Amino acid sequence: MAAKPLLICLMGPTASGKTDLAIDLAGVLNCELVSVDSALVYRGLDIGSAKPDYPHHLVDIREPDDPYSAADFAVDARRVVADILERGRTPLLVGGTMLYFRAFLEGLAEMPAAEPALRQAIEVEAAARGWPALHAELERVDPDAAARIHPNHSQRLARALEVYRASGVPISEWQRRQDVEPAASRYTLRQLAICPRDRAVLHRRIERRFEQMMAAGFLEEVRALHGRPGLHAGLPAIRAVGYRQLWHYLDGECSLEEAVQRGVAATRQLAKRQLTWLRKWPGLDWLETGAAGNVLPGARSHSAVDTCMDDLLQRALNYIGPAPS
Repeated sequence: MAAKPLLICLMGPTASGKTDLAIDLAGVLNCELVSVDSALVYRGLDIGSAKPDYPHHLVDIREPDDPYSAADFAVDARRVVADILERGRTPLLVGGTMLYFRAFLEGLAEMPAAEPALRQAIEVEAAARGWPALHAELERVDPDAAARIHPNHSQRLARALEVYRASGVPISEWQRRQDVEPAASRYTLRQLAICPRDRAVLHRRIERRFEQMMAAGFLEEVRALHGRPGLHAGLPAIRAVGYRQLWHYLDGECSLEEAVQRGVAATRQLAKRQLTWLRKWPGLDWLETGAAGNVLPGARSHSAVDTCMDDLLQRALNYIGPAPS
């Protein structure tokens, strides 16, 4: 039986160094990069999303007023991966949107399409009653989903209520009905996670990167989006970390200093959520780095060799191994 093609997934929290490592890997492993990032899909979200110059698939594929979902990503990524393999190259999926990774690797059930009118009604209701009240409603109709969704995670909470109100079937039940063949049965999977071992290092990188984005014109980028007809704070693109906080400033809801502070805090919270996902991720090899970006000894690994090397690229290559022949 022919060997399954190699598929590499490189994950990690924001500002952990994923993109730089992916570019290095692409240079020596004949890879094409596939972005797994819910902000990079949108055109016009460049500075605040740290959009890379190096070519990635699934970047700049939607306008910000055209919402993109995990289900959309799963379909697009399967097509892109098949095209890359057909060209005789190795797909390397890199990013931090963990729901997108799960949708591609494990599949998502077909469920009701988004209904803008229903979603808007939920947003209006939330403004009047508060998201915790809507979370309590979800707990009554879908306790499984409510247990996974924080009361302040408005986007996921609204989607769960939207699905239930549209279909009468809880979103958790739709998710249990998935029938997509898992990626592990189709590919030789190598899954890596990169992160500084010291969380203080990650927090300093997040703060420094936000400062650099502001200096590069992030506020002007958001101001341009703010002035476009049809864009509003309820869209997934505008709810992206950093964009949402500067949007509030432009709406006069806070000072610029407060918006920046909130943006940094929200980015740290995003990194924390990403790490929560990653700690539970099966079959994951960890590359833990120091302040200078070098790999530290004793990285947590399920299957990789124990030898620690200073060269991050060489360590990652050791985890990945040769492509199947």
